[in-house]
Amino acid sequence: MSDDGSTLARRQLGKYLRDGRQERGLTLHHAADLIQRSATALQRIEKGNVAKVREVDIDALCRIYEFDADHTAAMKGLAAQGNDQSWWYEFGDLMPENFDFFVGLEASAQRLTTYEPELVPGLLQTPAYASTLIRSVYPDDGPEEHARRVQLRMRRQTRITRKYEPATLDVVLRESVLRGVVGGSKAMAAQLKHLADMGTRSNINVQVLPFSAGFPLGEAVGSFVILEFGADSRGQAVEPPVVYTESFIGELYLAKPIAVQRYHGAYDSLRRSALDATASRALLRQIAKEYAS
Repeated sequence: MSDDGSTLARRQLGKYLRDGRQERGLTLHHAADLIQRSATALQRIEKGNVAKVREVDIDALCRIYEFDADHTAAMKGLAAQGNDQSWWYEFGDLMPENFDFFVGLEASAQRLTTYEPELVPGLLQTPAYASTLIRSVYPDDGPEEHARRVQLRMRRQTRITRKYEPATLDVVLRESVLRGVVGGSKAMAAQLKHLADMGTRSNINVQVLPFSAGFPLGEAVGSFVILEFGADSRGQAVEPPVVYTESFIGELYLAKPIAVQRYHGAYDSLRRSALDATASRALLRQIAKEYAS
């Protein structure tokens, strides 16, 4: 029986390969002929249905699709994870530093459900707030590289701000997010005002879990994101949902239905204990004024 986690890696590998083929204007049959495989075999790879993808096929496809060295290395990393029967991933030893697996999932998601106890989520960060955090992670970056990293984070936000079919974002922030200073008082004032403004969008819900609510789950909970990818015309999920969590040493991608269900339950408990959207915006604006004064 295939493992949910390894299936996630295979599915994403297939998506990147399919996108590469389509960007080159190649049909399944044409691309399959070029690697001396059948169209059915290539289609199974693109759908994530091949348990062990051969490295020779990855090499050939990446060469045909003109992937650069980093992109090719990332595809091999996904293939290796797809062959692994572990249901969790720590990509640091397999993926190039500039390849962000989560960003690929995020870009495909139709709904993102997020809990953050410490920091503003990347999709809601201002440039100044993001710049401070990125500088802490990459202190040796030159000005151009630093600007590129900030620009990438800002570009990700178009997923929720674009006019045509933006993704839905549902966020609960613990009050500690509002109180932890990142970038100084002026940056925090602008960041909290931005959160309040973003919460007025029809596709975005921002709620604050106040300190007075204590710990609704009976224990401290780390940050997590539940990514859902929409449904087809029959109401079936296009792709199974995924939970993303991270720690100081790595990232976890959980795809087992029972894990996703437990995180949904946890989020519902946190949201019920949080201030409603209107009260949350009022608190955000109040604390923003405190920072600005």
